[in-house]
Amino acid sequence: MNPHVAISPSSVATPHSEQHYTLALGAMMALHFMIGFLTCLNDILVPHLKAVFTLNYTQTMLIQFTFFTAYFLVSLPAGMVISAVGYKRTIVVGLLTAVVGALLFYPASALLLYGLFLCALFILASGFTMLQVAVNPYAAALGKPETASSRLTLTQAFNSLGTTIAPSVGGLFILSTSALSANALAAMSSTERESYRLAEAASVQMPYLTVAAVLMALALAIHSLKLPTLATVENAGGNGNYAHPTLAKGLLHAFAVRRVRLAALGIFAYVGAEVAIGSFLIFFATTLSSNAGLSNFGQIITEQEATRYVALYWGGAMVGRFFGSALLARTQPGRLLGAYAVCAMALVAFGMGSSGMAALVAVVAVGLCNSIMFPTIFTLGIHRLGGLTGYASSIITMAIVGGALVPLAQGVLADAVGVQRAFVLPLVCYGYITWFALKGWQTEFTAETPETS
Repeated sequence: MNPHVAISPSSVATPHSEQHYTLALGAMMALHFMIGFLTCLNDILVPHLKAVFTLNYTQTMLIQFTFFTAYFLVSLPAGMVISAVGYKRTIVVGLLTAVVGALLFYPASALLLYGLFLCALFILASGFTMLQVAVNPYAAALGKPETASSRLTLTQAFNSLGTTIAPSVGGLFILSTSALSANALAAMSSTERESYRLAEAASVQMPYLTVAAVLMALALAIHSLKLPTLATVENAGGNGNYAHPTLAKGLLHAFAVRRVRLAALGIFAYVGAEVAIGSFLIFFATTLSSNAGLSNFGQIITEQEATRYVALYWGGAMVGRFFGSALLARTQPGRLLGAYAVCAMALVAFGMGSSGMAALVAVVAVGLCNSIMFPTIFTLGIHRLGGLTGYASSIITMAIVGGALVPLAQGVLADAVGVQRAFVLPLVCYGYITWFALKGWQTEFTAETPETS
């Protein structure tokens, strides 16, 4: 996931040497890597905590619901923090907030409290939301305006690198042992069962303590670096204060634009489908391989082995961005987005209706189709909005809450009809994106874009 959070529409860097810009850009790359790594690590937490707390799919998807709800609730307050203390301090505050969330995994696992795990995830995600709001416009301003897109693409490539590496690392440390079946747990004595759960829960302690240490080191490094200072400028020509009286009016005017609403729903559908597939991919692989009526794998795939397919899924998005970037330079964005969305629909449908390795490969390949979706939907949504661009960006960014709601709804479906059939929900999401790409975004703004003043 690579949210282009653009609360402040324009930023101006104070004069600094090229060395300062290079150093600052390197710091932004490191931050994007950590955001991608820890966001994708949730896909490993999902099956792990399901086994530890013997949860159903609906309860398990509260992990993603809690994490991505933070994007909806914290995006606008984070913009206010930027206005109050600046980009650099906001990044430091975001990192320290994430440190608190990572540290809470230790007592959550020691006390075996699922609610405390969810609390830790929300705090971690709140810190990441602050980082996302600050890092993207900051990276865009570190140099010439005409090369801003290339800098954003470069920093977000490190986000994709993090999402690709996370499943393998998480599988190695968190899913190092196979989860016991419900029957095996039932056969244990209460003392043995409690000891097993404590041991399994404890496997997240060292990884997240390490994460907390890395985030703290990054916070100290960012705090000590002499980074270029950015001055924020409001769309309406205000004095740079995010709490400017025109904020509510600007948001309402932006929301009144039909294409903004449709793009926000597109981001909701895209992030929801992408996160839902990533969250259920381990369940999908293990279900196919263990079901005698569906399997042609030749062997049972364990949860740890299934993390390889999660890595391939997210890695496909990383590789697809390079090809997609070249194609977008030569193709009308709406048409290319529509083609990718149609391919995603076909792959999901094939995965639902097939069996064995062919079904698994089809679902993993959806990652390639996801590659261009976020930036293309985002760009089409804010196209030719002029003074409303910053406000529209905030609205579209808040739609990342789809990553909270769609996986939860898929969990409800999985409990009712099974894991494979529950993939009908991502299928519907890609169906909407297809419509948006081929028709929905083509709305002229000349007659419907209101003034911001």
